[in-house]
Formats: sequence, structure tokens, C-alpha cells
Amino acid sequence: MMDSQSGHGFDSDESDLDMQAEAYDCESMEFNSRDEAREFYISYGRRTGFTVRIHHNRRSRVNNQVIGQDFVCSKEGFRAKKYVYRKDRVLPPPPVTREGCQAMIRLALRDGVKWVVTKFVKEHTHKLMSPNKVPWRGSGKHLISEDEKDKRIRELSLELYNERQKCKRRCAAYEEQLNMILKDLEQHTEHVSKKVADVVQSIREIEEEQTDDSDSG
Repeated sequence: MMDSQSGHGFDSDESDLDMQAEAYDCESMEFNSRDEAREFYISYGRRTGFTVRIHHNRRSRVNNQVIGQDFVCSKEGFRAKKYVYRKDRVLPPPPVTREGCQAMIRLALRDGVKWVVTKFVKEHTHKLMSPNKVPWRGSGKHLISEDEKDKRIRELSLELYNERQKCKRRCAAYEEQLNMILKDLEQHTEHVSKKVADVVQSIREIEEEQTDDSDSG
């Protein structure tokens, strides 16, 4: 649940969500998780007249943990021109769903446990829907939570790192074995070359002795 801070504590009753945002613009509010913050903003949007989508997040360079998250109005930004002005389009373009709206809520992780609202833009650049016409996207409780997804991403990243390290160690071991084989081959080649040289030298000596015997005869 949301915590109180400097007298800015809030009830979790959804009927007060829009009043909370209206009174305090959400800034300095605290949440125990990103999912709690997401549910708050989705509920606020549903009562106000807009839908919400997850925007980009910010990760720690130390452990790749998510330390910042933006939730925005679904009409944020604009559709890329390459999708709007496609030359190979057969069907009419879909209706415009993004209108450059700036409404959003930004959160930052504090002390590794609390999510604090650091920015809140309330104004929309488009007409809001009637609350009863806002599409119902279901409860986030039946979906994988943002924190669970982040945890899974970090686990997979660690697994990938470990596999790469194992691969590097295996490659190093194979390289060492190959170098040993090449060294043995080199030593064996030198040994064979010396044996061949000895045999050739022996043959020459025998031939020279035979030549000397012929001359003396």
C-alpha cells in the first residue's frame, strides 16, 4: 500500500484516487512496488478518462536493476512516419491513436525499497473520454508483475553471463590442449627430422667408405 510522507498519506479506496491526484498532483507519493504505482495510475486514468501504457524504464549500471519507470497516457508521442506513409499500403491507415500527449507519472527507486513519484504531468493535449467509456484492460493481478518481469530479466542476464564465462573457460581449455598437441607435434617433428638427418648422414658415411675402398683397390 501507499505510505504517508509529510502528511501526504492516502487511502487505497479507488473513489479517492482522482481527488488525491487533483489535490497533490501525485508528486512525493510513495509506493511499495512498481506494480502498486501502475495500478494506481491505471485506476486514476480510468476514472479521469484515459488509458495508460508503460513507457521506457531506467536501469542501474551496476546490477541492471530497474531504478526508474515512466507510465504515460496511451496517446503519448506520435506514430512513426514510416508506418503512416507506407507506399505499399493496401488498406487504409489505422486511426491515429497518438497525439503527442505529455500526461505521465515518473517514479524512482529510493533506498532499494520505495518507489517515489518524482514527476507528474496532469494536463492532456486531447479530449478525455467519459470514465464509463474507458476500455477495461483487466486487473494487473492476473498478469506478470513489472517487478517479477524485472527479476526474471536479471536472472536470465545472470544465466547468460555465467554461460558466457563457462564458454570462455571451455575455449581456454581447448586452446591449451591444442597448444599442447601442437607442441608435441613440433617436438615429434624435430625428433623425426633428427632421425632422418642421422640416417642420411650414416648413408653418406657408408657411401664415402665404399668410395675410398674402391679407390684403394
